[in-house]
Amino acid sequence: MRADLALVGFGHVGRRFAALLDEQRTALLRDHDLDARIVAITTRRHGVAFAPDGVDAAAALAAASADAEIGRRRETLPQLFQHLKSGASSLPVLIETTTLNIAGGEPAISHIQAAIDAGCHVVTANKGPVAFAYRRLRDRAAAAGVSFLFEGAVMDGVPVFNLVRETMPCVTIQGFRGVVNSTTNHILTALESGEPFAPALARMQAEGIAEADPSLDIDGWDAAAKTAALVNVLMDAEITPHDIDRTGIGPESADAAQEALRRGKRLRLVAAATREGGGVRASVRPVELSGDDLLAGLRGTSNALVLHTDLLGDVAIHQLGGGLTATAYALLSDLIAVRRRVKSFDRRA
Repeated sequence: MRADLALVGFGHVGRRFAALLDEQRTALLRDHDLDARIVAITTRRHGVAFAPDGVDAAAALAAASADAEIGRRRETLPQLFQHLKSGASSLPVLIETTTLNIAGGEPAISHIQAAIDAGCHVVTANKGPVAFAYRRLRDRAAAAGVSFLFEGAVMDGVPVFNLVRETMPCVTIQGFRGVVNSTTNHILTALESGEPFAPALARMQAEGIAEADPSLDIDGWDAAAKTAALVNVLMDAEITPHDIDRTGIGPESADAAQEALRRGKRLRLVAAATREGGGVRASVRPVELSGDDLLAGLRGTSNALVLHTDLLGDVAIHQLGGGLTATAYALLSDLIAVRRRVKSFDRRA
């Protein structure tokens, strides 16, 4: 089956996905009967490339990496999605990797709505749409008969949403707690050893994990958006990051981190949620943890999430290391999931 992809956003994650798609081309064809090609790339800074027979992804990667223009097409996103749907491909897919807008999730939400309305499947690594508009987008996709998948929104390529959706039937998620932001965990680990705040943050920026403006990470907004996404999807609530009790970290966290370590404890930025009454209470804040706590043992960019369930007790998901390839892989795995869904539907029909 041929898949035609439109990439909206072509930053670190989008570029790594484009390269990974080429690296895995043989395996995709052999193991999943999936011939995926990029026919459109649209960016805020580098222009728009569109070619019905497939864009030159290598040239686009080289141009974007050199901060040059990738193309001068003038199609709007709805027009590109219509081209995608009306083409020869039986699997038109939007790959959405724009950056998080913590004010309200736009313009990613509108991008996704336009793709769904055009009859395209959607795969995104952007946590904003799930944190701000999950129910609306889920229901819109279901009505249109397309998929809306977002495994890369919380823990890079480690399955969280897929794990619950595919392998935990009849299980109710009562709550969760976890460390879900790699930048702050790396910084807190560095502060414990006496390293100053600024160099630890700069290292995360140099690796492309933290943005040039790191406030989303260190102020706790990234973790709050991930928490809202988890609550909305796994606990069937309807909250936004602004509903979450949020406290970030800063240079002043060094004293607290080192004092906790002296007493055999660890300071970690913990995202948590629990059912309370008829709703859900959620928070993101630095928490002093006992030394034997799973979350206390996380070092560097490691993440972990502990799901509190009614039938299975506590289920822990531990990511030893993340990064761009892991997030790009989440997009690839969701693309394969879309392929499987379409194949299953075709068999039933």
